[in-house]
Amino acid sequence: MKPMGSIATARGRIGYFEMGSGGGTPIIFLHGVGSDKSVWRPQLEHFGTSRRAVAFDYPGYGESELVDGATRDDFAASILAAMSALGMGTAHVCGLSLGGVVAIAMHAAASDRCASLIIADSFAVHPDGQNIHDRSVAASHSMTMRALAEARTGVLLGSAATGELRAEIIETMAAIDPAAYRVGAEAVWLADQRDRAAAIDVPTLILVGEEDRITPPALSEELLRLIPHARLDRIAAAGHLANIEQPQSFNGAVESFLSGQR
Repeated sequence: MKPMGSIATARGRIGYFEMGSGGGTPIIFLHGVGSDKSVWRPQLEHFGTSRRAVAFDYPGYGESELVDGATRDDFAASILAAMSALGMGTAHVCGLSLGGVVAIAMHAAASDRCASLIIADSFAVHPDGQNIHDRSVAASHSMTMRALAEARTGVLLGSAATGELRAEIIETMAAIDPAAYRVGAEAVWLADQRDRAAAIDVPTLILVGEEDRITPPALSEELLRLIPHARLDRIAAAGHLANIEQPQSFNGAVESFLSGQR
């Protein structure tokens, strides 16, 4: 099987990026609204040394087929279908921003397939979600995705981000289909999953960049209060994209969390 490509599933073709084949429980990675599976390379390279590690694209992103009107629950169903197509029954589920929203939806749909959850720079409900959604949709109609990316990158990243990382984020976001971006924006910013978060019954790690201005630490603290027995770690010198701003700290926190599990 190719390390990067797409696979036919019961929910259409889904893009994936895979590394590793170790004996531990696999780990999957779910990206944010303004990126794709490629942003998880630092995590795939790290965790692929000890276990199977796979990052997926949502419908319409990367190498996945667009599904008009897809919801966050449709995204969750697509990822579960892709896991099945790749022969993965259960996995640790790590999602950032929209990925965290989808991870919670996956647990609600199939808790038995989630060995644990890692919810990074995300939330159960965003107090300014409607406004962020409306601005995102309007911008996707009035601007090119490249212009939107250039305007957005400054608020996404923390103070330690390099110019090279900024350029990488712009290129990734510029390649997104505007229609897919609008579907993703609704899936993330209009979510209210407080009841679902309170029902989570698997080990859960919450991560947040200390400088995150999009989903600030207070929203991760709310998740901590909602999710039984969850734990919260902060990533220093990171904004909203903690996994690629501070990959060593991010990977270390996840590695520590997984050390007591299979």
